[in-house]
Amino acid sequence: MTVFTVSPVVLEIPGRPVDLQLKVSAPTEGTGLPILLLSHGQGYSNHLSSLNGYAPLANHWAEQGFVVLQPTHLSSGSLTLPENTPGAPMFWRSRAEDMSQIIDRLDEIEKAVPQLQNRWDRTKIAVAGHSMGGHTASLLLGMRTEGVSLRDDRIRAGVLLGSTGRGDVVTDVVKEHYSFMQHTDFSEMTTPALVVAGDADASAHLTTMGPDWHADPYHLAPGPKDLLTLFGAEHGFGGISGYDVAETTDESPERVAAVQRLTAAYLRGQLHGTTDWQDIKAAGITEGRVESK
Repeated sequence: MTVFTVSPVVLEIPGRPVDLQLKVSAPTEGTGLPILLLSHGQGYSNHLSSLNGYAPLANHWAEQGFVVLQPTHLSSGSLTLPENTPGAPMFWRSRAEDMSQIIDRLDEIEKAVPQLQNRWDRTKIAVAGHSMGGHTASLLLGMRTEGVSLRDDRIRAGVLLGSTGRGDVVTDVVKEHYSFMQHTDFSEMTTPALVVAGDADASAHLTTMGPDWHADPYHLAPGPKDLLTLFGAEHGFGGISGYDVAETTDESPERVAAVQRLTAAYLRGQLHGTTDWQDIKAAGITEGRVESK
């Protein structure tokens, strides 16, 4: 399916240090298109952590019939905000608020992208995020951080890729610089979600628990949830953050293709009611294992 992209769409947000910019990717044909909010992670490359990142996922999901909306969060290295900006360096609360603001202002986005008029279904909204983006998506699905709830009930499902886990096994670096990660509570994260974890994703800079930490959103949250554990996958899942990304430690086009195929099937099931994901689970997969509750 052919895809078009419009970028940047700029939303003025009162009190936000800079305007909220986002990229819109969507198929050129079709109606009743579901909406997928994509939250970027952090990393060494400034522009992968922005609306310009995650092309392997954004392009594929758009080809599969989703309208993909990618904001540049305040934590992006591409913005170079002053270190004393309130909320720095990770802006965990602002990141989730960005997504709710986008949903609030779909009319404004449609005016900026008239190709979407009468083509998207605003009742079918999902969120996906990688790494810190997974933390953001988790907040929108009902996870609490420091007792704060930023849940958005307009979001019907989520995909968490290499997301953050419990707070009692984080490293000293996290405790010092990202203390909010010590205070996560998954007990009210009731929105359906697919948790994607790599069995080789130790993330030693974040946790002392090893790869199982990234499965916490599945184990510690109520159902309905699915856990996809990919064999041999490290934090980059083969290269989902961009094409030919030097910081990918487990480069594998085959693994990226598996993430594309399996996440799209899950999202179709949640938003369109198809049996794609159930059929895949019943048949089994060779790239990893699936658990459900």
